[in-house]
Amino acid sequence: MDAQLIAFTGVAAGMVALPGADFTVVVRNALASRTAGLATALGVAGGLLVHTAVAVAGLAAVLVTMPVLFRTVQLLGGAYVLYLGISALYAIRRRVSEEGRAPDRAPGPEGLGRALRQGFLTNALNPKAPVLFLSLLPQFVPDGQPPLPRTLLLAALVVALALVWFSALALLVDRLGRWLRRPRTARAIEGGSGVALTGLGLALVTGPLLR
Repeated sequence: MDAQLIAFTGVAAGMVALPGADFTVVVRNALASRTAGLATALGVAGGLLVHTAVAVAGLAAVLVTMPVLFRTVQLLGGAYVLYLGISALYAIRRRVSEEGRAPDRAPGPEGLGRALRQGFLTNALNPKAPVLFLSLLPQFVPDGQPPLPRTLLLAALVVALALVWFSALALLVDRLGRWLRRPRTARAIEGGSGVALTGLGLALVTGPLLR
């Protein structure tokens, strides 16, 4: 039994499940529809795939040694999360004006593409993730083993965990959809997600350079 692999699975699962912008975006889109939530979950996993690939390639070290580049990525990620937060707050007003109308149909390809893109960009533009993976993955490579195959395995495990967790989250939100989509509840969730995303975005944009 590979004790290090088991330990890494526990650590990675905790990292993936930790609430953040990814969690908020998946919940928000899953309230619109199950397919939108699942598309967002797939996008988040795609963003993690980028981060793990960057970490395996060692490119994350460049972000650490080049503060200007790191800060640029940080600002881009913060601006995008801030945009999602403001959009969520604006959606409350739209939701109030649309109450009483017939429910919308399931989102078409354009809506699903937007959900997929939101999940991907929310995760891919997080500048802390590649640095975290770069520092974490080597700790679980046993002495004497070639690092590349092992880190590829660990990276694939992180992406798989993210896909399972966020897909399950989207399905749970959809399962509770009748209650969660009540006008008052939906407005509260929309407002909460908007405030959370706006706060996260502002913290990234205005905060000090992360190292």
